[in-house]
Amino acid sequence: MANTEPATVTNKQIIFSGYVSGFPKESDLKVTTTTIYLRIPERSTSVLVKNLYLSCDPYMRISMGKPEPLSSSLVPPFNTGEPIIGLGVSKVIDSGHPDYKKGDLLWGVVGWEEYSVITLFPYSHFKIHHTDVPLSYYTGLLGMPGMTAYAGFYEICSPKRGETVFVSAASGAVGQLVGQFAKLVGCYVVGSAGSKEKVDLLKTKFGFDDAFNYKEENDLNIALKRYFPEGIDIYFENVGGKMLDAVLINMKLNGRIAVCGMISQYNLVDPEGVHNLTTILYKRIKVQGFAVSDFYDKYSKFLDFVLPYIRQGKITYVEDITEGLESGPSALLGIFHGKNVGKQLFVVARE
Repeated sequence: MANTEPATVTNKQIIFSGYVSGFPKESDLKVTTTTIYLRIPERSTSVLVKNLYLSCDPYMRISMGKPEPLSSSLVPPFNTGEPIIGLGVSKVIDSGHPDYKKGDLLWGVVGWEEYSVITLFPYSHFKIHHTDVPLSYYTGLLGMPGMTAYAGFYEICSPKRGETVFVSAASGAVGQLVGQFAKLVGCYVVGSAGSKEKVDLLKTKFGFDDAFNYKEENDLNIALKRYFPEGIDIYFENVGGKMLDAVLINMKLNGRIAVCGMISQYNLVDPEGVHNLTTILYKRIKVQGFAVSDFYDKYSKFLDFVLPYIRQGKITYVEDITEGLESGPSALLGIFHGKNVGKQLFVVARE
């Protein structure tokens, strides 16, 4: 029977309009339609994929800023006039690469569009072998955020049973997992979030020992002393600014801080200063920033660790899912205003 699959189809894309100062707006991301040929050229090693789920992540705001020649960044800037780049779950339509065949599922770096042609390089993409869990989990729990939580907490913070752990932005894609990992170790863990709904989620869904709404606290230093009267051993940093300042003076001797993100600073023209840095010296605090890509060689180890807990119901995950490529811009912008509850992603296609 002849193959009736069309050779050329329409391809909706979310295009980056121009570099952003302050909070991004929906006009900075435009939905357009182009066409794409559903075949890989002869002798090409590229892979053509249909995107199923696309991930909204705080780091993407960094890529929206104007490149500064002397500054360093973990992520490259988006190219104006082209689809923005993020992480997603995709299905192979055609492949010139020996490791991928039609029908394979993978997660990794793709354009925000219905179809992407991807070039594979080390750790840019991972084949999905375990499909007894939701595919969407590979944008979060089983993808980059899960690896981020795992690497930052276990590899950098070296937790010990009975230690005290504080997690900021604790209901987000990474924070909700750090809290659950801390409980698996036998730590006392408290999280902060920006609404009553999120605070309740931390205590009832994720098993945090306690949680508070930072927006309701007039003095973060006093709040932290209330929850950690003897101090904090481990801080998983997702926020920066005033929260980091308050945490520093509440850290214990030889405390550890894994710096994962600083979302409170990404949209500020003039970033806030941190005043309590001397406590790093006085209390011998280890402060380490990290990029999850530094730990992707441990991905199979991570899966071996986390999948049994998921299947046993000992780790849970909350996702905030919107439908359709057109919902992408508002979904992404919403995370900078705290609108998401859990891991934010959107569906491009179910299959």
